[in-house]
Amino acid sequence: TIPTAVPAVRLSEHLPLTAKVMGDIALVRSLTHELGNHNTGRHYLMTGHRPTPVVAYPSLGSVLAKESGFGRALPPYVIVPQAIEYSQAGYLPGAYGPFAVGGDPSKPGFRVRDLNAPLGVSIDVEARRRNVLTALDDFSREVEEGPATLARDAFYEQAYKLLGSPAAKSAFDLKKESGAVRNRYGRKSIGQGCLLARRLVEAGTRFVTVVDRGWDTHVDIARNLPDARFRGSGKLPALDRAYATLLTDLRERGLLDSTLVVLMGEFGRTPKINNRAGRDHWPRAGFVSFAGGGVKGGQVIGATDAHGEVPTDTPVRPEDVAHTMLKLLGVDPHKEYIAPGGRPLKILDKGGMIPGLV
Repeated sequence: TIPTAVPAVRLSEHLPLTAKVMGDIALVRSLTHELGNHNTGRHYLMTGHRPTPVVAYPSLGSVLAKESGFGRALPPYVIVPQAIEYSQAGYLPGAYGPFAVGGDPSKPGFRVRDLNAPLGVSIDVEARRRNVLTALDDFSREVEEGPATLARDAFYEQAYKLLGSPAAKSAFDLKKESGAVRNRYGRKSIGQGCLLARRLVEAGTRFVTVVDRGWDTHVDIARNLPDARFRGSGKLPALDRAYATLLTDLRERGLLDSTLVVLMGEFGRTPKINNRAGRDHWPRAGFVSFAGGGVKGGQVIGATDAHGEVPTDTPVRPEDVAHTMLKLLGVDPHKEYIAPGGRPLKILDKGGMIPGLV
C-alpha cells in the first residue's frame, strides 16, 4: 500500500493518482450482501432492490429521469458505452430508460448513435414524418391516455429537441476537447467514458453511468489488473487515471460540489487467491466510493476483519447505497409510483443514509 493525501488512509500502490485526491473521497469499505452472481448483484446495486420475479424495478438512473423530466434537449439519463442488464426503466414507462451512446468513446471513428436524422432524410421530410406521428398520437389519445402515453410523448419531444440542438450534440463530441485533456483522462475506454460523462453533466444531463467491463479476474489477477503488458490491459492504471482526473477536473470547473460521483461494482472479490491465481466473487465484503455532491471527503467508513472477509464496523447494504444516492440527488427514496395495474410501489422500501457520509 501507499500513503494518500489523508494521513490515516492508505490505498493500493496501483492507485497513486487516486491517493492524491483522497481528500475528496469517502471510501466505504463495508459494503455487504449475499448475492454472488453477476446479474443478481448488479440488479441489487443498480436498483436498490433484491431481484424478484414479481416486480421489474427501475434503475436509479431511470428514477432520476422520471423526476427530471424531458425539459432539456439532452437526455436526462445516459449510459456509456452500452446499456447493461438492470440499467433500464423496469415498471416505469420505457421512455425513462437510458440513452446509450452505442459505442466505445476510445475507439477511432467513435460516433454517438441517433444524434442525426438518417442519411437522405432532409429537414422537410423529418418535419412531415413528425406531423404524421403527431396526428397518430392525437388519434390514439382519444382511446388511450395514461402515464405511459404522456411519458412517450415527452420522450419524442425530447428526441426532436436533441436532433435540432447543435449545443446538445456538441456535448457528445469528444473532438471538442484538446488532445492534452483527452490524454489526461487516459485513452482507454474508462478514461474517455469519464470525459464524456463530465461533458454531459456540464451540459445538463442528470445521471450518467459509465460501464467498465473486464474486472472479473478469476485467473492471474496480479498480471491482469495492474500491468498493461498483459491480457487485462492495465485495468487499475486506467481506472486510477480516469477517476482521479474526473474528480480533479470537476473541482477545477466548480462542479464537484454539485455532482455526486459514485464508483462501485456489484460485489467484492474473495480474500484468498484461488488455485488459478485469481479471485472469485465475494459479496460479503466490498467497497463503494463517494465524492462530491455534499459528501464529506477524506474519510473511510466501515471496516472488515483482518482477512477482509466480513464487515466488523458500519455494514452498508445496497439499499443504503441507493437511499443515500437518491437523497443526495434530491429525490425522496420513499416516494410512491404507480406501477402497471394500479399498484403503488415506493421507489425504495428499505435502506437509510450511510452514517457519517455527509
